[in-house]
Amino acid sequence: MRTVTLINDAWVFTGPDGKKQPVDLPHTWNALDGQDGGNDYWRGTCLYEKTFSAPARKDDEQVWLEFRGVNASAKVQLNGTLLGTHDGGYSTFRFDITELLAEENHLQVWADNSRNDRVYPQKADFTFYGGIYRDVYLITLNRDHFEMGHLGGPGIKVTAKPVEGYRRGEVRVETWISCPDGEGDVTVRLLDADGAVAAEGTGTDVQLILPDVRLWNGLEDPYLYTAEAILRVNGEEKDRVTARFGVRDFHYHPNTGFYLNGRSYPLRGVSRHQDRKGIGNALTKDMHREDMDLICEMGVNTIRLAHYQHDQYFYDLCDERGMVVWAEIPYISEHMPNGRANTISQMKELITQNYNHPSIVCWGISNEITISTKDNADMLDNHHVLNDLCHEMDSTRFTTLACYAMCGPFNKVAHITDVVSWNLYLGWYVPGFKLNDLWMEFFHKVYPNRCLGFSEYGAEGMPNLHSAHPRRGDQTEEYQALYHEYMLDCFERHPFQWATHVWNMFDFAADARDQGGEPGMNHKGLVTFDRKTKKDSFYLYKAWWNHKEPFVHICSKRFFDRTEREIEVKIYSNQNEITLYCDGSKVGTQHGSHIFRFKVPITGRHELRAVSGDCSDTAEFRKVDRPNPDYKLKGKSSNSANWV
Repeated sequence: MRTVTLINDAWVFTGPDGKKQPVDLPHTWNALDGQDGGNDYWRGTCLYEKTFSAPARKDDEQVWLEFRGVNASAKVQLNGTLLGTHDGGYSTFRFDITELLAEENHLQVWADNSRNDRVYPQKADFTFYGGIYRDVYLITLNRDHFEMGHLGGPGIKVTAKPVEGYRRGEVRVETWISCPDGEGDVTVRLLDADGAVAAEGTGTDVQLILPDVRLWNGLEDPYLYTAEAILRVNGEEKDRVTARFGVRDFHYHPNTGFYLNGRSYPLRGVSRHQDRKGIGNALTKDMHREDMDLICEMGVNTIRLAHYQHDQYFYDLCDERGMVVWAEIPYISEHMPNGRANTISQMKELITQNYNHPSIVCWGISNEITISTKDNADMLDNHHVLNDLCHEMDSTRFTTLACYAMCGPFNKVAHITDVVSWNLYLGWYVPGFKLNDLWMEFFHKVYPNRCLGFSEYGAEGMPNLHSAHPRRGDQTEEYQALYHEYMLDCFERHPFQWATHVWNMFDFAADARDQGGEPGMNHKGLVTFDRKTKKDSFYLYKAWWNHKEPFVHICSKRFFDRTEREIEVKIYSNQNEITLYCDGSKVGTQHGSHIFRFKVPITGRHELRAVSGDCSDTAEFRKVDRPNPDYKLKGKSSNSANWV
């Protein structure tokens, strides 16, 4: 049977300065310089080395070396012999090291995030951290085993769908085996969440039925089954693999949006990057869980995992929490003719490694590809190849892509995939909230049979910057909130969209940026980079989307010093009645939804308390004669200029 050993500890890292230092994985060398601005973080090749003893194994067993993510290219050598290379910094890859193992072993990994014209991404609004930033494993298993060497995949593929009016589940389980010592027999069992056998069959391609199936039903009930495959040779068990899966179906309609298991299920959610302050992309499982907890608190039901393949652990969390996921490759910002093969290999790995996740409903082909590349024939042809590849590898899911704001609705690239979404920041990079309505209505009128979504929309918001009269480009927490207030109403007016995704759930590093007084960062997140501060906009979305956790939130709490004689106190809540008190005296009671506004005179320092049932929140404001200069953006204003 398989033995999986984590080998993250006690590596030796030779960095850009040529000095050796001990490190544990996950690790990146750009955790600091990739976040401090200047667009000058170090990109090149660094060396990781580790010595390890050969794992105990029998004569009929093999040992495989597995990497979950090395950015962006890797060259791996064991005991002086080259194992191979891998291009693509976000996916799993493996090597069979059985024949090269000695009693003591020297492993060398050259990680390379240098600039080139063949491995994606090379141009984008985020930092390309270098390093071995995900887990590394040694896997010991019998020489007769489920396939380990194909595109980093699990060797088992589960296709499940509801049939007969959603009463039963039809499950196809395909497995691939490597049996040099003879012909293998595969037994497949489907287990329910309690571990009881619900169906069983034999063969490498098995069709099974789940009677009285329990659906994977999004946030309401993300129920997971497990497919277990057992390989026997001459009656003796040699290997065993499992894959969790969910039984669900989905479709979309150009007028009424997304459907899950036959019912309307509007997709409203966020995009997510995988980095953190002072850590880069070398996240731990605890950090992934914290991200998911924050996303769930807001009431999100869909996540766009941008702009690359994320950690398998996070896809698992999406399955468990009921998130509907858009998964994509980093074919972004420019078409590189020499990079075509890499887009194809990354897409093959993305689909092969993630096929079994019920949370994933679509594959993203590209993002903002026309920023640097117009409609040339090679770029369009590559998109057609990728779109066809997705359908060949996976007939159950649809394809999509994200178009740049300046990519017009008539652009050919916008009409290749099954559905399309746009990255539009109307009201941020250009003035005019109303442009969002006009754009949606125009596209829907011209292409009434084409499903449209908003894959990115947002505004910078700094929790330390404030204004009683917020305006576009001031980077204040208040303007960000106004922007998102408008967008939520706008989406209500246009329910035909198949999905909307806020850009972004968390602030993230983009070393080329210099905005909001903090260089190296994109501050469009609803939560700060360190995950410690939930901006007001976070609570706005929670008021709209979280219907299970009653709460009250007073906005602009960090806007303490006020020059006005009367201030507007804005409250976000998912309750329908709010009472506000000032210094213990009742200001008033309002009925409504989502947003409540009260006028409150201030003469000194006042404590406000908002109450709804058992929920309450407090804030303090102080009357001052002069504006607090710390609330205003210092230095030259960026006027919302994009990184391009």
